[in-house]
Amino acid sequence: MYKVLFTSDYEIHGSGMGDPTELVVEPTTRMLDQFDRYGAKLTVMADVGEILKFKEYRDTTGRDRFDFGGIQRQLERAVTTGHDVQLHLHSSYFNATWDEAKGYWKQDYREYDLASLPYERLREMIATGKRFLEETLRAKAPGYECFAFRAANWSMHPSPDIVRALVECGLRIDTSVWKHGVYDDLVKFDYTRAHSDLVPWPVDASDVCRRDPDGKLFEFPIYTERQPIWVFLTANRVYRVVAQRLNPLPNPDAGAHGAGPMGGGGAPKGRGGPLGKLEKAAKMLLRPQPWKMDFNQCTGRQLVEGLKRVEARYGHPRHPLPFVLIGHSKTFTRLNERMLAPFLAYVKDNPDKYSFGTFADFDPEVFREDRAA
Repeated sequence: MYKVLFTSDYEIHGSGMGDPTELVVEPTTRMLDQFDRYGAKLTVMADVGEILKFKEYRDTTGRDRFDFGGIQRQLERAVTTGHDVQLHLHSSYFNATWDEAKGYWKQDYREYDLASLPYERLREMIATGKRFLEETLRAKAPGYECFAFRAANWSMHPSPDIVRALVECGLRIDTSVWKHGVYDDLVKFDYTRAHSDLVPWPVDASDVCRRDPDGKLFEFPIYTERQPIWVFLTANRVYRVVAQRLNPLPNPDAGAHGAGPMGGGGAPKGRGGPLGKLEKAAKMLLRPQPWKMDFNQCTGRQLVEGLKRVEARYGHPRHPLPFVLIGHSKTFTRLNERMLAPFLAYVKDNPDKYSFGTFADFDPEVFREDRAA
């Protein structure tokens, strides 16, 4: 049995631009409505760094400009109707200020790369996020627990401080790693040696990619394959690229608190100039690239075929395996909604092999054995 886990990063644009009602609340409402029709489950990875700033603005000004009320009601809906909410953190928001003239949140880019922060700061942020979600949602769902985490921009390298902070704050699951992923820019990580592309593992305290039978944190990786570049050419992915271009990250060299959107960021660095660009393009065309199971950017058919390949590789495991997909509320378009329908129908129509689920459906301890799958 394979359990399909839809995880959606619940956030505005990384640049600090955008209306939360349009980018977060409205698309997630459509997502929840669609999933309810198929019996699917959504795990909302709520960016508490942003949400707390939206709340602060409302409490300070008396105006709910960033729809904190709508966000709270939506998270309550999720946890009371069979879906789930877990913790996501964009650390650069903790010191952010709203720039009224320019219309965006001025973030502290010294704190952008989460895993590079000192242990004390990490522990403070994670504890704050967990406490906020539990205090907010237990009023409607008394049994609610925040126990799973995703780092902003998948930042779990270097690992010792962030793994320690997660464990000491009571988090049991991380779902940030995607095998083959490499970034070297505002965020730096290398997941090429991740233990698995699918099967969860107990994490080595010094390196999230390594398996340690005695690890206290379990990694549930986002399922990723290596595919040729033409596989990436879908309408949804083009929309994502356009959205990123219109809402660029800051210049990596700016670095200071309040640096505004100036372009650059979010992609591996390479040699500059025309020759460097040509070299980079050639490598992308010739080499397979990491292809995450992103339900915003893949077609329904691609998701179905990906799930079939997983079944062919892993067979019929002793314990259910999580097929973790990632998405973002801000890029869940109506086209995306239509293209996702065949995959939802395929999972629903094959209950002997697949089901929908959340992280709460798993006992991570079954993956402590090396052959738990």
